[in-house]
Amino acid sequence: MAVARRTAKGVWDRFSASDPGLLRLMAGLRTVGAILLALAVLALVGTSVTHLVAGAMAAMVATFAIQEKEVRGQAITLALGLPVALAAISLGALLNSRVIAGDIFFVMLIFGAVYSRRFGDRGTALGLIGFQVYFVSLFVNASVSALPELYLTLVIAFACSAVARFALVPETPERTLARLREAFRARLAQLIAHQTDLLDADAEDVDKVLVDLRRSTARLHEAALMIQGRLEEGTSDASAAALLQRRVADAEIAAERLGVLLLNARSAERVETLTLHLPNASASMPPRARIAQDAGTALRRDLRALHLLVVRLAPDERGTALPYVRNRLLGYREEQGLPQGSPAIQDCFRAVGEAARAILGLRLAVDGSRDEEYDTPEAARSREEFEAEEISIAGEAAEAADDEPTGLRRPTTRAAVQVSVGSALAIVGGEFLSTQRWYWAVLTCWVVFLNTASTGEILVKGYRRLLGTVLGVVAGVALAGAVGNHTWIAFALVLLCVFGMFFTAPLSYALMSFFVTAMLGLLYTLLNTYSLDVLVLRVEETALGAACGIIAAVLVLPVRTSHRTDEELGTVLARLRDVVSAAVAQLSGGPAVDLVDLARDLDTALDALRSSTKPLTHPIAPLRARRQNARYVVALLETSAYHARSLAATAELVPSSKSVAADARLALAGRRITHNIDLIAAHVRDEETDGEIESGASIASMLDSGRHEVLRTGSVTFRVLRHLQRLDEGIVGLARPLGVPLAVREEKAAGARGAGKGL
Repeated sequence: MAVARRTAKGVWDRFSASDPGLLRLMAGLRTVGAILLALAVLALVGTSVTHLVAGAMAAMVATFAIQEKEVRGQAITLALGLPVALAAISLGALLNSRVIAGDIFFVMLIFGAVYSRRFGDRGTALGLIGFQVYFVSLFVNASVSALPELYLTLVIAFACSAVARFALVPETPERTLARLREAFRARLAQLIAHQTDLLDADAEDVDKVLVDLRRSTARLHEAALMIQGRLEEGTSDASAAALLQRRVADAEIAAERLGVLLLNARSAERVETLTLHLPNASASMPPRARIAQDAGTALRRDLRALHLLVVRLAPDERGTALPYVRNRLLGYREEQGLPQGSPAIQDCFRAVGEAARAILGLRLAVDGSRDEEYDTPEAARSREEFEAEEISIAGEAAEAADDEPTGLRRPTTRAAVQVSVGSALAIVGGEFLSTQRWYWAVLTCWVVFLNTASTGEILVKGYRRLLGTVLGVVAGVALAGAVGNHTWIAFALVLLCVFGMFFTAPLSYALMSFFVTAMLGLLYTLLNTYSLDVLVLRVEETALGAACGIIAAVLVLPVRTSHRTDEELGTVLARLRDVVSAAVAQLSGGPAVDLVDLARDLDTALDALRSSTKPLTHPIAPLRARRQNARYVVALLETSAYHARSLAATAELVPSSKSVAADARLALAGRRITHNIDLIAAHVRDEETDGEIESGASIASMLDSGRHEVLRTGSVTFRVLRHLQRLDEGIVGLARPLGVPLAVREEKAAGARGAGKGL
């Protein structure tokens, strides 16, 4: 029984990690539940199949259009959406027979729907409801005589959407945040498991393990960003949100650092000294190899113990076993019980201790303190540091609440004009292809502009929609032939397609388009208008709509991909400079600032840069050199962001920790980095500058120390200098692909050869 429970928990952890917060699952279940409930009620009322289709589509729109996080806001938007939907269906029925007036109104409606995004989630939802319900009126060929039944259908659809949202599949910010925390725990456990696999992997399996390691690290970072996006609504107050945010950031950074040090250790010790774990093998080994084997065995044991702490990160876990394991790992932070081994191996043990501390802090932030009676002095000291940080965080949150700006809205006029022009072209072209199905071209043009900000993004999205549509046509032909005249089997398959559409939407736009087109083939079957010619026309209208969207994006107020990527790159560099300068200042004894917020802004900017460079790095991008250059720049910035976050995490310990002290000499070490970042940022903004990128001497050699002391491996100053050195190398590495002049100072090169060792 216990084995079955552990197996079930492992399977659930993998699923939870694949869908953070179960957001995709809940969206799919909520939409399918609303449609199923609407179909049931409409069938009881005795509605025709046409109105069943209209009700199903209206319930789907009323459910997926609303994206607000607060329950009260969702209810208000849903209530406002009903009169918008009634007005849209009425105008659709009235203008159905008036071709020119209907087309003009449709373009005006599209402009208003896109422009309304400037009013936040509610404006976006109401605009989307108006557009989609008008589209439903075209799809079912609504007439004035059918309006009373259509009004009843819409009322029932919206009521069923409300029941599904607030009763059947309820969603509150607190529940979402709790599930995101569980997903973070599951992904953290996966990452540590892959780090353990790295030590056990044979030489031929290392590449595969490294791929898994990179993927799990990226997924952990994704979960951390999603938690940060839900903190304000899902916690009781600002201080609780800031505390959880910091604990999540600490855990993420500690896990990342552990992975980097394990990679370093594997490279430094050679594969055989870390993977020698055969029985009776130590008898024939030389003493040095035996010490390495013993250290490797102990490191595997401690990684499994760390994994156990993460897996058991739950409030109902009691007993003395876990506190004992935790306390033993925490001792590595204070050099207690540190196994013999090379400096690289011992760094790994210290990183295990830091990760155990981060896990303890995460548990305290989520569940409170429950087992302090088992604390060792090291564990008690960690708790004291956490308490001091919590007091500091509460004060910072109170100050931030007074100065927080509100009401900031991003202008969307350009997008509204582009979509309107593209839709007008799609209407004209669509009418030539079909006077009955022209609206598919308009829908495609509308969709390719959603969540895009440059011409390249629109091109890639149009290509993916066309690909998904072609594959969906093939599936639609097969499904329509299999269903025949069985109405309820067709509706059941429609529900499966709807679930697949919402579950895969964040993962693959092409896959989502596949499910949409397959669903449409089934809906045409229900309306007795299905034919192979109709589905082929669907592909033609989709291609036309994508082409019209691309033409509008290129000719009307265009935003070039290179211009957008340069803007995002400049933002990332500015955020990177903020984090580095603030962290170095605090490590040098300067005033405390909220470094976690700065690091979160850096992560957000870097995520936006990744999105903006996707058209450049996509396989269909024609310029191979440009594709490689974009990937190289993003990779360097991701590495630099990791070291900046690590600096920030270390600097956060200075005000409250008894073991981490400020070092005034570090102020000098960060100047060259910030100088180089400023030069690169100015170059990206096309500003005139006479400076050059400085390189040469290592960061450590720049410290002004008359004592000429030797930095101890594992010390805080050593760790800070290593992160600064990697940052310096990463920023200098950006100069070549970005075309920034580089000045190598020969007089410092000799100093770099001696003082830079070990960093």
